[in-house]
Amino acid sequence: LGAGIAIGLGALGSALAMGNAAAHAFEAGARQPEIFGKIQTLLLIAIAFIESVCIYALVVALLLIFVVN
Repeated sequence: LGAGIAIGLGALGSALAMGNAAAHAFEAGARQPEIFGKIQTLLLIAIAFIESVCIYALVVALLLIFVVN
């Protein structure tokens, strides 16, 4: 149960954060199209860090499954 909650909350948080970051990046690109290349680079870096949080949640879930039992 704990593993399911850990990966579920980790994935939910990551998905919400990625959606929020992408929405704000596209909004900024629509306001100032000339700097969209810089915004896109920063967005990809931010998404990589956000995705690492989901991977950490997966590691915690696997530890809960295999180590605790």
